[in-house]
Amino acid sequence: MHLTDWLPTTKKEIELRHWDTLDVILFSGDAYVDHPSFAAAVIGRLLEQEGLRVAIVPQPDWHGDFRDFKKLGAPRLFFGIAPGCMDSMVNKYTAARRLRSEDAYSPDGRHDMRPEYPTIVYTRILKQLFPDVPVVIGGIEASLRRLTHYDYWSDSLKRCILCDCGADLLVYGMGEKPMTSLVRLLTDELNSNHLDNISTTTFRKLMLRHPQRQTVLLLTEKEIPGGIKSDDIVLHSHEECLKNKLFQAENFRHIEEESNKYQAQRIVQKVGQQYAVVFPPYQPMTQDELDRSFDLPYTRLPHPKYKGKRIPAYEMIKFSVCLHRGCFGGCAFCTISAHQGKFITSRSKESILKEVKAITQMPDFKGYLSDLGGPSANMYAMHGKDLSICHKCKRPSCIHPNVCKNLNTDHRQLLDIYRSVDALPGIKKSFIGSGVRYDLLLHDTGNPKTNKVNAEYTRELIVKHVSGRLKIAPEHTSDRVLQLMRKPSFQLFYDFKRIFDQINQEHHLNQQLIPYFISSHPGCTEEDMAELAVITKNLDFKLEQVQDFTPTPMTVSTECWYTGFHPYTLQPVFSAKSPKDKLAQRQFFFWYKPAERQKIINELRRIHRQDLIDRLFKK
Repeated sequence: MHLTDWLPTTKKEIELRHWDTLDVILFSGDAYVDHPSFAAAVIGRLLEQEGLRVAIVPQPDWHGDFRDFKKLGAPRLFFGIAPGCMDSMVNKYTAARRLRSEDAYSPDGRHDMRPEYPTIVYTRILKQLFPDVPVVIGGIEASLRRLTHYDYWSDSLKRCILCDCGADLLVYGMGEKPMTSLVRLLTDELNSNHLDNISTTTFRKLMLRHPQRQTVLLLTEKEIPGGIKSDDIVLHSHEECLKNKLFQAENFRHIEEESNKYQAQRIVQKVGQQYAVVFPPYQPMTQDELDRSFDLPYTRLPHPKYKGKRIPAYEMIKFSVCLHRGCFGGCAFCTISAHQGKFITSRSKESILKEVKAITQMPDFKGYLSDLGGPSANMYAMHGKDLSICHKCKRPSCIHPNVCKNLNTDHRQLLDIYRSVDALPGIKKSFIGSGVRYDLLLHDTGNPKTNKVNAEYTRELIVKHVSGRLKIAPEHTSDRVLQLMRKPSFQLFYDFKRIFDQINQEHHLNQQLIPYFISSHPGCTEEDMAELAVITKNLDFKLEQVQDFTPTPMTVSTECWYTGFHPYTLQPVFSAKSPKDKLAQRQFFFWYKPAERQKIINELRRIHRQDLIDRLFKK
């Protein structure tokens, strides 16, 4: 491969392409990996496909003289900020606010390659250096901070991120549709008026004349296109939320519902003397649109500048294939639907097989695909049977508190994908590394043929696609806590484990279920965790995949945790908040460790559950 096979990152690489100007410069908080799983690469390649000259500055040094921000000069259209595939603070810190062992999106896992809140840091530097060049922000960090939100790491309620960074436009959700529309509008303006570049003044005028879907602007009341309308959703102001947590809880229900509708309304929130105006999102991408995004000319490799360096996130996904976008699970603690939406868009079989064939040509590929999955492994090609019903729906989950009668849960198309992939030359085995929704597998559809296919999928999954361990996420054992999590009853886990063990026995396999659990989720008490310990012990689990609940922006669970109220019922919800209380819950995961035994016994005595001591520790 030649250096020009990647998007340029330096002046030298731009000169190799014989370019004298750039249209868009992207600043990325991640290392530049030219792969469809990395947001900056996706947006860069998309804009390139639109005929633009695009460069990426990955992980610029934000100290000193800001030379990384100056080195490519000013673009004709705008600077774009892509802060990273993970929220920067989740990526950097644990739930205990301790530094993680490594930054998965940086070379060799280094911690010093990105600042905290890179969207704010990068934008402020660019506005200082190039005040007349528009800045467009996007990605997870900006998307989930588009309105008033609780920030766990500063323990404060923060306003729309546009207020703190000074960017000209925020693009939320998956960026292909809004970015395509935006650059076409700006390019038409350049060409029709024979302009050399788009100034911030011109940019703002265009945004007011042609409001872009799936974007957020910070405007005065007079600037709001059409004024505040009767069908706008007007939230409690940021200042009101600061004074009354109940207002913040009330706001969130509207935000979540509008994020999960086909026909959403405009949202308006006053902050200071301005308004954060959230324009409705685009409808889900079509299959053709999603295929085009995945079929862009990625090298699928890290930029050559990282030669000899390990990028942990890339190593994890280099031999994996994403089959779809979106997730209709609606888990209370998860941000996938807030960013990708709940409606599933699936890639075509042809696009998937094309990517698999490309992987088989990689020099270090040994024949094993690490994952054929997505946000949830087994939602491929699932949608409403009658889409007109979906168009009116605002349920945040299609499967909680029960599976929607309109949802097609047939796994037939997914089975066909697995079999077609496995039949390709060069493929020895394909594994499913993404989490599996076992409630979909066990759901009685009322259709014997569909039930038979789903049972066939379950068997084939367990027999052919498990690399010794299958990840599933019951998250808790208490049905009361699971209800708050929007997860199914733990009884379904028992049912699935029985099927899993039976199929393993029939096929003489020695495979494990690896269940994920969360402590300190809103509504969870020490007693709930003690009972979780007893239940999982009786199932012969010594838990490994566990985590303490981390409040992240724009989830139901975070709003419960911060406000103390459930956004949908406005009823009080208890949360363990102090480090001491959180640790008291977490320790029950590790009842089997000698160092934890006496502390757990003391805690069980304190909460008057002596009955559980023998059940945990009696041999």
